[in-house]
Amino acid sequence: MNRRHVIKTGIAAFGIGAAGCAAPTLASSARYEMPMESERHTRTLMQWPVSVDVYGSRDLAAVQANIVAIANAISEYEPVAMMAAPGARGFNPDRFSEDVEVWDIPTDDLWCRDSGPTFVKDADGELAVAHIRFNGWGDKQRHRNDGLIAERVAQRLGLPLFDSGVIGEQGGLEHDGAGTMMAHASCWVNDNRNPDLTEDEIAERLGAAIGATKMIWAPGVKDADITDYHIDSLARFTGPGRVLIQIDDELDPDDPWSVAAHETLSILQQATDARGRPLDITRLPEPIDIRGTGDDFVSSYVNYYVCNGAVIAPQFGDRRADAEAREILAALYPGREVVQLNIDALGASGGGIHCATQQQPA
Repeated sequence: MNRRHVIKTGIAAFGIGAAGCAAPTLASSARYEMPMESERHTRTLMQWPVSVDVYGSRDLAAVQANIVAIANAISEYEPVAMMAAPGARGFNPDRFSEDVEVWDIPTDDLWCRDSGPTFVKDADGELAVAHIRFNGWGDKQRHRNDGLIAERVAQRLGLPLFDSGVIGEQGGLEHDGAGTMMAHASCWVNDNRNPDLTEDEIAERLGAAIGATKMIWAPGVKDADITDYHIDSLARFTGPGRVLIQIDDELDPDDPWSVAAHETLSILQQATDARGRPLDITRLPEPIDIRGTGDDFVSSYVNYYVCNGAVIAPQFGDRRADAEAREILAALYPGREVVQLNIDALGASGGGIHCATQQQPA
C-alpha cells in the first residue's frame, strides 16, 4: 500500500482516536525550543514496522530491509535506538550493527517522524518532549501502539512531557531553529485532526511547543494521500531562513501535486522569516529516469536525514539527478558525508528516510 494512494484505494480508516493518544500536561512549554535536526544528536530513534494489513507479507519484508539499511547507515555516525516489541514480526537483532540498540516499545508502523517524540530543549540544554498527538493521519490507519510511542519514550528517558494542544505529525512541520516554521495547512487545519482550531490557533500552539514565533502556511492538498501532503517531502529548512525545495521546472496544471508545489514555492518566495528577512531558497530538480514504476512512487531527495557527521539521503537510479542531489546536499551541509541509499520500498510506500527517523538532541 502506498501512503500517497491510500484515499484512492479506499483503505478503511480505523484507530483508537485522539482521546486514546492524549498526553497529560506535565510541564510548561514556555521555556523550550526545538533544535534544528543538524545540531548534534545523542541518538536516532526508529520504529520497526510489523503490519501485514498495511503492506502485505512480501512488501513488508522489503520495507523492513530498507529500515535495516537506514539504521545501519546511521549507526556509522551515531547510536540508533530501534523500537520493537519482543518477537515482533520479521525482527532479527543480528541484522543490525552493534551500534543499534533495541528498545522494548511496541510499534505498528515505521514512521517515527510522525508518531515518535518531538524533543525540545531549555536554555540549560535540558530535554523534554512536546507531545504533538498522533492519531494515524486523521484516523486513516491503525495506531494502537504508535499513538503511545511519544509518551513511552518520554517515560523511558525520564523526560518531562507536555501536550502541545494539537493533533498531527512532525513530518508536516518544518522549523529553522530560529523562530520560523513552515507547513501545509492541509494536514493541520483539517477536521480529521484539529476540528475545533483555526489556522492561527494551530500556529500559535505549535510555536509555543517548539519555541517558534512565525508560521509560513501554504495550502497543500487535502484527501489525496494519507498524510494530507506533508511538507517534508517537498521543502526543508537547511538553516535559519534557508529552504531547500524539490520541484519541477514547469507547473503541470493537470497534476494537483505540481500545482500545490508551485503554490508553496510562490508563497516561500514572497515570505520572510521570523527576523523579517527574505528566505534564501535552493531548488533541487526532480529525478526522471528512476527505478520506481508506480504513479504514486515518492522520489523525494529532500526527505533526507541529517545525523552527526552525515546526511543520509536516497538515490532513485537516475544517475544525473542522483549526482546533482548529492552535490547540492554536500554544499548545503559542509563537513558532512552524503550517504545515498536505495530505499525504493519506502518510496513505494509513500515516504522516505526522514519519515522513518527521529533525532534526540544532545
